[in-house]
Amino acid sequence: MAWTRLALGTAILLALWIAYVLGVPRDGATPFNFFGYFTNLTNLLAALTLVACGALSRIGAPVPLPLNLVRGVVTSCMLVVGVIYNTLIPGTGSAPWWVSLLLHAIAPAFLLVDWACVGDRPPLPWRRLWLVLPYPLAWLGVVLIRGVTDGWVPYGFLLPSHGAPYVLAHVAGLLATLAFAACLVWLLSRTTGLAAFTRRRSR
Repeated sequence: MAWTRLALGTAILLALWIAYVLGVPRDGATPFNFFGYFTNLTNLLAALTLVACGALSRIGAPVPLPLNLVRGVVTSCMLVVGVIYNTLIPGTGSAPWWVSLLLHAIAPAFLLVDWACVGDRPPLPWRRLWLVLPYPLAWLGVVLIRGVTDGWVPYGFLLPSHGAPYVLAHVAGLLATLAFAACLVWLLSRTTGLAAFTRRRSR
């Protein structure tokens, strides 16, 4: 699993680089806009987390609780990426189809399966569930401010021209999806996964 995490993390970083390079001729070299997309920014965080966890597993070192909490938050946010893209905004964007497939489907699915089936993480304390909020709220705050000030938003449903009730309804939907995903991830952290099954088979 260590090599799989390292491989997928590296593949995500490569896909983000390709998507950015392809977008430069159209949008200019604007990393602030590129990583203004929740998909791109969250996949970057997911890739770094996968590489870190994979490297620790490779050398046989335990993953510390703070990194497991980060992994839980990232997994929750990646589930939101998968759900929202495949329901609200399917087929948008100019990246190659395989980049979109990796970032919007394969990566979220892998993080969920990895989290659920590989029991190398401790149960996450419910009192830390609030940790899923600061990153998405900070992203939403920046995006909404930019929408009002310079008119740029990454997704059409956040355009201020739709009116405050419309935008706030979608924000509430995003946060509700995030809350459900986080509760699922926290609950799954209490399962033993395949690690316990493998130990029982080896006895």
